[in-house]
Amino acid sequence: MIWLLLGGVAALALAPLAWALLRPARLRGRSEADLALYRAQLAELDRELETGRLDAAQHQAARLEVQRRILAAPAEDAAEDRSGRTPGLLGALVFLLPAAAIGLYMTRGTPDMPAAPFAARQEQMATEDRMLEMLRARVAMLDPATDTARQGQILLGNAERSRGRLAEAAAAYRAALDSRFEVELAGDLAELEIERGEVEAAAALIARALGSAPREPRLRFLAGLAEARAGRADNARRTWQALLADAGPEAPWRPVVERQLQALP
Repeated sequence: MIWLLLGGVAALALAPLAWALLRPARLRGRSEADLALYRAQLAELDRELETGRLDAAQHQAARLEVQRRILAAPAEDAAEDRSGRTPGLLGALVFLLPAAAIGLYMTRGTPDMPAAPFAARQEQMATEDRMLEMLRARVAMLDPATDTARQGQILLGNAERSRGRLAEAAAAYRAALDSRFEVELAGDLAELEIERGEVEAAAALIARALGSAPREPRLRFLAGLAEARAGRADNARRTWQALLADAGPEAPWRPVVERQLQALP
């Protein structure tokens, strides 16, 4: 009886998917789908702040990362044509997959299996730390003048940032920039410096990058963010208003900038 109940729950859970597959196709480009996902992530972060699962600093850092992705989103791709799909087969799969999953679980499943113990999670973290240490050692052995070393510094910066070591990540990014200045990497480092509270260092990086790409929306957004974090709200307002004035009405990052403007004192 319990399996029938689980099957019914699975069918109900997949009902929205069945409707999405069986309804008339709607053309949707990759960019539109990405932006919808990012906006959903912003809404979810706001809910987590309200419920106390995130503190203000974590919420701000996470929102900044999602906003960065919105600003860096590529132009709209050619829309994907799904008109050739076979609704009957797809609809059948929606209902056959839960049945197959339940059958597999009945023969191979272990519902009484305990969660991974804390010791195992600690061991995994220790393994990741050892791998990161090996990466640091490998990068340190490379000739700093080579492109291989530069790419290694970028990889190391990404790894350090993912582990929450912001100062170490900033040092790696800066070493890569010293080897060869690149606008996109300068934006990454400026964003990281803002996150660390080093707004003047971020402002200097942004000013240099804007010299090469004066109309780059992400850099202009970060310029305003650095001014806002430095307490210069009027400068931030002018920067973001100019960015909006130059943007088209359909610019995907427009809502992000407008929200930041509304939050200014």
